[in-house]
Amino acid sequence: MDFSTADIIVFVGYCLLIVGVGLWVSRDKKGHEKNAEDYFLASKSLPWWAIGASLIAANISAEQFIGMSGSGFASGLAIASYEWMAAITLLIVGKYFLPIFIEKGLYTIPEFVEKRYSTQLKTILAVFWIALYVFVNLSSVLYLGALALETIMGIPMMYGVVGLALFAAAYSLYGGLSAVAWTDVVQVVFLVLGGLLTTYLALDILSDGKGVIAGFNQVVDAVPERFHMILDKSNPEFMNLPGIWVLVGGMWVANLYYWGFNQYIIQRTLAAKSLKEAQKGIVLAAFLKLLIPFIVVIPGIAAYVVVNDPEIMARLGELGVSNVPGPGQSDKAYPWLLQLLPVGLKGIAFAALAAAVVSSLASMLNSTSTIFTMDIYKQYINKTANDKTTVNVGRISAAVALVVACIMAPLLGGIDQAFQFIQEYTGIVSPGILAVFLLGLFWKKTTNAGAIWGALLSIPIAAGFKFFPSIPFMNQMGLTCLLSMLVIVIVSLIDGKGEENPKGINLTSSLFKTSPTFNIGAFAILIICTALYALFW
Repeated sequence: MDFSTADIIVFVGYCLLIVGVGLWVSRDKKGHEKNAEDYFLASKSLPWWAIGASLIAANISAEQFIGMSGSGFASGLAIASYEWMAAITLLIVGKYFLPIFIEKGLYTIPEFVEKRYSTQLKTILAVFWIALYVFVNLSSVLYLGALALETIMGIPMMYGVVGLALFAAAYSLYGGLSAVAWTDVVQVVFLVLGGLLTTYLALDILSDGKGVIAGFNQVVDAVPERFHMILDKSNPEFMNLPGIWVLVGGMWVANLYYWGFNQYIIQRTLAAKSLKEAQKGIVLAAFLKLLIPFIVVIPGIAAYVVVNDPEIMARLGELGVSNVPGPGQSDKAYPWLLQLLPVGLKGIAFAALAAAVVSSLASMLNSTSTIFTMDIYKQYINKTANDKTTVNVGRISAAVALVVACIMAPLLGGIDQAFQFIQEYTGIVSPGILAVFLLGLFWKKTTNAGAIWGALLSIPIAAGFKFFPSIPFMNQMGLTCLLSMLVIVIVSLIDGKGEENPKGINLTSSLFKTSPTFNIGAFAILIICTALYALFW
C-alpha cells in the first residue's frame, strides 16, 4: 500500500497527538503524587461525554474493524445484531446495574463479588478475568491489528504485534485510566470519521463514482440476502447467528456480561463524577453503537460484492489484485479496502484503525492491572501496600500482561472470522459469571456456596455443549447460563434453608430512578432499534 507524504504526516501526527495527550492529562499535579483512585479510576472525575466516547473507543477495536467487517464479508448484516442489541443492553446496564455499583463505591467488578458473596469467590472470578483478558482479548486484538499492518503495509506479524504493544504502553502504563479515557475522546473522533470515510469511499468505488447512495443501492441489489438480520437454517452462517434465537437467546448473555460485568468496559462508568453523568455517558455510547455497523459491517459486504464482480475488479486494475479476501480469509476484507483509498486519505483511515486497536489495548491493560493489583496483590501479597506501591504494581502487572499477549498473538494465525472466535471462547466463561451476578443483584436468597458451585460448574457445562456441535454456540451460551442459574438456585435454597442472605442487596424504586435526559434518550434509541430491525428483518 503506497503511503504518500501526506498520509505519513497524518498518521505520525495522530501518533504524536495520542501520546502527547495521554502524557499531558496523566502528569502529576504540583504537590500531588498519584494515588490508587487517580491511577485506576481517573480521580472519579470523568464527565458524561468522556465516558460515552471512552466506552465506544474501548469497545471498538480490531475485533470490530477487522473481525466484524470480516463477518460482514462472510455472512452479511446479521452480525450487526451484536451492535444494535448492545445499544439496548447499555440502557439496561445504566438503569439497573450501574446505580448499585456506584452506590457501593467499587474499583473493580470482583470487588462487588467480595461484598455480595465472599473473598474466595472474588479470587476465583478475578483469576478467570485476568486469564480471559490476557489469553483471549489482548492476544486477539494484537493479532488482528498486526494482521492489518501485514496486509496493508507488508510489516511482518511479530513486528506489528510489538509495535502496537509499545504504542499502547507508551501512555497507558504511566497514566492509568485517566490517560486511557481522555485519549479515547480523541481516538473515537478518528475512529468514527475514518470508519465513515472508508464506508463512503468503498460504496463510491463500487458505484464507479456515482456516490454513496447509488453504491449502497447497488450492494443491496447485488446481494439482498446479506441484508437479512434473521438468518434461516439454510444460511451457511446459521450456526454463528441462529435466526430468531439471536434476539431471545444467547446474545443477551454475551451483551449483558460484556457491558454490565466486564471490567475494562464498566470501569469508565465507575470513574464518573456522579451516577447521572455515568448514565448520560451510557446513552451517548448507545447512540454511537447504532452507528457502528455502518462503518464496520457495510464495508465488509461492499468488499464481498466488489471481489465477486469481475467488471468492478477489472476497473480496479492492479490496485485491487493484492491480498484479495476470499473463502477462509474473510478478515482480510477491511485491510484490503484500505489499499483502495486515494492518496491523502489512507493516513486518516489507517489512523482510525490504529485508534481502534490501541484504545482497546490500553483499556484492557489498565483493567487487567486493576484487577490484579486490587483483587490479588492487595488481598494476598501486600495488604498494607501504600498508594505509590499500588500504582507501581499496576504498571508492572500491565507490562507483564502485554508481554504474554505479544507471545500469544501470533499463535492465533489461520483463524477465519476472529470476531466469532472471540465470542465463542468468551462464551465459555461469561454465562456462569452472568448467572452469579444477576442472581446476586436481584435475588436475596442467593448464597456464597450457590454462587461458587454455579461459577465452577458453568465451565464443564459449557465445555460439555462442545460435544453437541449441532447446537449453535449462541444457544449453548443461553443454555449454559440457565443451567448455571438453576445450580445456584438449588444450592442456595439448600444452603440457606430458603431464607434471605444477610448480604442480599436491598432494592428500592428510588435506587433505579433516572433523569428525564436518560429516559428521553432511551426512548429514542428503542424506537431507532425497532425501525432498523423492521427494515432489515
